[in-house]
Amino acid sequence: MGRTASVERTTKETEIKITIDLDGQGESRVDTGIGFFDHMLTSFARHGLFDLTVEAKGDLDVDCHHTVEDTGIVLGTAVRQALGDKAGIARFGSCMLPMDETLVLCALDLGGRPYFKWNASFDAERLGTLETETIREFFYAVTYTAGINLHIRQMEEGNTHHLCEAMFKAFGRALRAAVEIDPRITGVLSTKGEL
Repeated sequence: MGRTASVERTTKETEIKITIDLDGQGESRVDTGIGFFDHMLTSFARHGLFDLTVEAKGDLDVDCHHTVEDTGIVLGTAVRQALGDKAGIARFGSCMLPMDETLVLCALDLGGRPYFKWNASFDAERLGTLETETIREFFYAVTYTAGINLHIRQMEEGNTHHLCEAMFKAFGRALRAAVEIDPRITGVLSTKGEL
């Protein structure tokens, strides 16, 4: 059995189902009702080489906040479950990713202690129907449900579309590096003997 997980979450605000395969080919099917967010999740899956299915229905008549945040909660839960006991994983991953004039650093540790550090800002309030302030909330939600120490830092500013896309691609590549199995690692990569 591969490193896969399927997670469903239903509240009065959202209904979300996510399936992820950490050892996939980067294939995805994403439908959140928020076009630009779909594009970002597709980029995350493609560059992380994760097979990802996202089906989300939310109260978009209110705004996109609940849908974006709750998708992060479910994705983080799915990643945590797919990792299992974390035996043999590289644990750490990072990526410095340029997209045209923008540059983003993403670094993470799958050690189990959630922490989120964000150093970025967007000039535009929206990308399509996606409110840019919800992007931080998405990453925060993923971090705390997956048990990830995640740092995202904007190194060069520029076009908001480019900056946001660089973040999702960098997160995908950093997570891909961290979940890789290293045959030299016995058990988990920790002096404590557990993660």
